[in-house]
Amino acid sequence: MLYTTKKWILPILIAILAFVCTPFAAHADGPGVSARAAILMDQDSGRILYARNEHRQMRIASITKIMTAILAIESGKLQDRVKVSDRATKTEGSSLYLKPGERIPLKDLIYGLMLRSGNDSAVAIAEYVGGSLDGFVYMMNQKAQEIGMKNTLFRNPHGLDDHDDHYSTAYDMAVLTRYAMENPQFTEISASEIYRSPQEGEKWDRVWRNKNKMLKRYPYSTGGKTGYTKLAKRTLVSTAKKDGMGLIAVTLNDPNDWDDHAAMFNWGFQSFDLVRVVKKGVVGGIKLKAYKNKIEASRDLRYPLMKTEKKQIQKSVTLYQPPKGGKWKDGAVPKPIGKMKVMLGDTMIADMPLYYEGKGLVKEDSKSFWSVLKDMVAFLFSITSGARHG
Repeated sequence: MLYTTKKWILPILIAILAFVCTPFAAHADGPGVSARAAILMDQDSGRILYARNEHRQMRIASITKIMTAILAIESGKLQDRVKVSDRATKTEGSSLYLKPGERIPLKDLIYGLMLRSGNDSAVAIAEYVGGSLDGFVYMMNQKAQEIGMKNTLFRNPHGLDDHDDHYSTAYDMAVLTRYAMENPQFTEISASEIYRSPQEGEKWDRVWRNKNKMLKRYPYSTGGKTGYTKLAKRTLVSTAKKDGMGLIAVTLNDPNDWDDHAAMFNWGFQSFDLVRVVKKGVVGGIKLKAYKNKIEASRDLRYPLMKTEKKQIQKSVTLYQPPKGGKWKDGAVPKPIGKMKVMLGDTMIADMPLYYEGKGLVKEDSKSFWSVLKDMVAFLFSITSGARHG
């Protein structure tokens, strides 16, 4: 492990942060698929394990509803009762058969949206959460930009072919799913095989069974969303987890999607191991007396690697120059105090903040990609502050 001390340059950190946002793709022959576009992504790191036309802009049908669901969940209004509009009940295509004027919890609408792909539910959600269809579509595109969906344009909350310019890519939909799966409520809904929703004014409940056949066909399935329109053809997002490694598969225009997703998952689990590249706690290899056995990583870093790649991992540490005498004054220790750069061959796969004697350490054993980005932003500001103090 290489050890250096130096002062930081703001433009370099900005470039590093932008780089970290771009997952490293595996150079490997993957499974053959029937889809016009496909991707297999590691859920934790965002590494692309397999891809085919992953940035091609295409119609996406009802996998659009992943965005509708996560926005509804993030609204914090799950227990609110939504009054269903006449417009919502007249939405064409797959339906929950909602009635004009009935009130139904937003949470139930989300279950109906994800399990039965209710287009009437999508409109009811959009009108309530966004104030109007247009307002909600604006929220969808704003969120897409926020999480890095660079080749996506949403024009409705359901994915029907009512606009020529409603599109996304396999890669962008994997990014969206990765973001959504960080939310426990979304994860629970996505994995549900059945849901009962009490019906206002009726003695019987609505019972919805999930259309996602992967939940029964594939033993490691953890959720997903189906889609189909005449123009988009079959689209599918699915997730699976085995031995701690979570995978996201997306196919667009795929006549054999169930089998293709199973094949991609099997190939991914067989070809890659989830390796602990960095261990939480004290970082070894630092010989400088002021820092020896005092620099700590706040989390484990696990990364999917092929067997041939494991020897290609290299790590280097860069820290603030310690003060004269090697002792920090009370409250003067930079948080974080440095970073660990992790390389896979010539490609950087992680840039982790490091801390001095646990100061600023988080409690979690592992952190999500989005939490890591927050760490990096905090790191950026702390470094500019530290630079001013010399």
